[in-house]
Amino acid sequence: MLPKDFDEKMKKLLKDEYDNYLSSFNNPSVKSLRINTNKISVDDFLSIFPYKLESIPWTSDGFYFEDENVSKDLNYFAGLFYLQEASAMLPAELLSIDEGDLVLDCCAAPGGKSLKLLSKLNNTGLLVSNDISASRANALLRNIERQGYSNFFVTINDTKTLLKKYPQTFDKILVDAPCSGEGMFRKEKHLIKDWTIRGNDYYSNIQKEIVDDAYKMLKDGGIMVYSTCTFDESEDEDIIQYLLDKYNDLKLLPIKKYPGFKDGKNNIGIKLFPHLIKGEGHYVCLLQKGDKKSNNYSKYLVNKPEFNFFKYIKKDFYNGEFTTINDHLYFVPKLNTQGIRVLRSGLLLGELRNNDLKPSTALALSLKRDEFLNVIDLNEELANKYLKGETIMFNSSINTYVLICYKKQPLGFGKINNGQIKNLLDKGWIKR
Repeated sequence: MLPKDFDEKMKKLLKDEYDNYLSSFNNPSVKSLRINTNKISVDDFLSIFPYKLESIPWTSDGFYFEDENVSKDLNYFAGLFYLQEASAMLPAELLSIDEGDLVLDCCAAPGGKSLKLLSKLNNTGLLVSNDISASRANALLRNIERQGYSNFFVTINDTKTLLKKYPQTFDKILVDAPCSGEGMFRKEKHLIKDWTIRGNDYYSNIQKEIVDDAYKMLKDGGIMVYSTCTFDESEDEDIIQYLLDKYNDLKLLPIKKYPGFKDGKNNIGIKLFPHLIKGEGHYVCLLQKGDKKSNNYSKYLVNKPEFNFFKYIKKDFYNGEFTTINDHLYFVPKLNTQGIRVLRSGLLLGELRNNDLKPSTALALSLKRDEFLNVIDLNEELANKYLKGETIMFNSSINTYVLICYKKQPLGFGKINNGQIKNLLDKGWIKR
């Protein structure tokens, strides 16, 4: 049952379309995924994926699915795809990224938008993936690690704290703002109760603060996406108009429209409604600050540490430094984070033991199959055993580290010893 005030508002907003919107609540929410093109091309993924998929019109790497078993597929544990609501794929899709960009995702958890931004960076530049909630940031970190990225920071701050450290710093910023969630009422019924308690004004005040801070962190020529999963003008178009009135160097950029997309009030952004598209509700707007500036990105190679384990790794490392923190080794992109609460700086490589490295699962997932000296491909049965933390029998007399793969995609590390593959999967990665 929708709140009366919300019901009346939607009647005014949608007019003749209101009955169709109301009928959409009788339809189940659609399920969708985005392919991790950092690990596999779309065509190659489609050739190996065992479930039926249907393309999402507004993104080249997003697909609808129906089979519930998709989330249990081993390709998920190899980081080949991420489950994400179809409408929520649009904001990061719209943000044009150049290699070497410094990018901020302001309100990033659980991570779907950050993952798309990282795929666009193509292992260059840097993403600061921020969320104010520590628990949500932990989930965000795990999702980024599973998909094999190293050029990121996961931070836990409000935007005021970030602004003090990073004024006029970022080339691109995504603000998927906290909102009243009206567009998700069909999928997440508990948001209806939240709406009756807090309403729209509570969020619009927060949104103004966040976009103000984001504007000030954006370089001249920088581009920002603002998005919500709500319909109310006070949280959508009015927030953008507030920015446009306050900053005369800010301008709207055009957004390509697909069937079912509706213009926002005064052509400020676009709205997605569940009765017009295959997905939930969303609002998106694209803005640019000042004139476009050139990207001065330069790439430099970093020498690998002398630890014995690195003789197995055939991957080069660029634009960062190797750093030891509490007996753990990290590869950290260059960024001054003093005064910022950081959950993770770059890629966790492993734990230092006896002057060598016990490699992390995050490192394994960051590698391509041909970037490690010794590789073992497991069949589905053995791959499932491996993901459950079990030891795998292996007929070999050699003692060495191996990269465990399934269908040529890394799952984690093992160590062959006395005819067995000792499972080196980190405890947090074990499939329950």
